[in-house]
Amino acid sequence: MRYDISNLPLTTLLPAIARAEDMLARLDERVLRHAVGDGFRERGHFFDAVGALWVGGELVHVEDLVLHDARMDTRTPTHELTIAHAVLRSRRRLWNAEPNWGLETAGLAVLRGDLGEAEESSIFRPAPLEIAETEDEDPEEEDDFGVDFSEIDAVIARSDRVLNGEVPEPRAVTVNDPLGLIHDEDWDEDERLESWRAVIRQADLLPPALGAAVLFDAWERIEPLRRQHWLGSLLVSAYLRSREKVASHLFCLNVGLKSIRHERRRSPDRTTRLTAFLEAMALSADSGLKELDRLSLAKLQMERRLKDRRSNSSLPGVIDIVLSRPIVSAKMIARHVGVTSRGALNLVSELGVREMTGRGRYRGWGVL
Repeated sequence: MRYDISNLPLTTLLPAIARAEDMLARLDERVLRHAVGDGFRERGHFFDAVGALWVGGELVHVEDLVLHDARMDTRTPTHELTIAHAVLRSRRRLWNAEPNWGLETAGLAVLRGDLGEAEESSIFRPAPLEIAETEDEDPEEEDDFGVDFSEIDAVIARSDRVLNGEVPEPRAVTVNDPLGLIHDEDWDEDERLESWRAVIRQADLLPPALGAAVLFDAWERIEPLRRQHWLGSLLVSAYLRSREKVASHLFCLNVGLKSIRHERRRSPDRTTRLTAFLEAMALSADSGLKELDRLSLAKLQMERRLKDRRSNSSLPGVIDIVLSRPIVSAKMIARHVGVTSRGALNLVSELGVREMTGRGRYRGWGVL
């Protein structure tokens, strides 16, 4: 499937392009130099993950996602919550990697979970230590323990290499699926992904905002991945970062897409779709600027409570976690600061953070 961009209506798109470019530049400059930039980046991962599910027609509460990420679920996680957490992990992986990593073959293979046998081929198996056997030791039991520890060491070594950015080359995976329940033979994801990646070379010749809109529209038209369609908006954000248009953080495109009507996002007219995507970028950037203002004001108010405090006070740690999460619970604060749950409640009351849940059984605080 080929996506043609030779006849783009640039004259019609010019006002939306100019506004999107301007808003993206303003947001990038402010986040780059802002005091709460780190908290803004982390909060953006949560809001964009929830927005990705919203755009896909599913509802996930941001507080449930925060608690699930902290492994403090108040109820059994739903299927939608699990998908939202996968979006969250993918965003973090894209942000921690090189700007072009997610758009390359190896990066796409990792994001798709399609490493296959490459993982086993890259496993480091240390040589077993030679230990003198005693009469009471069972050789077979010792060998079993040696294999188990070798596998654990291999998993740790592989995890360290992945965290350091070393990604094994993907290999083809043979799946026993005679009924086509997992992989549809008529839906060649690899071919569709290559068709979409071919659009990147054409988008590089356009302004960054328009190139990102074209890439997102191509993803919607080509539909490379059937089970991970949400990955398209994340790759578009990675593309903006690779073009150094938004280098200070991973752009939250889904936050703006939530405000665009479905009829415009899925319109049969490409000009309407591209205009809608450009407006979504401007809306996301505007929402980000307002978020920075709120976080800056909240940080200023909370830091006033630090006056005349001792140097080893736990309040600065509470401020950090409150600014880096959409909502926090007493257990999350206690784990982050290293105090008891009762101590966490006392710290929250001293800071004067607003309670967002209003329930006695479960209480959460955050910055609105």
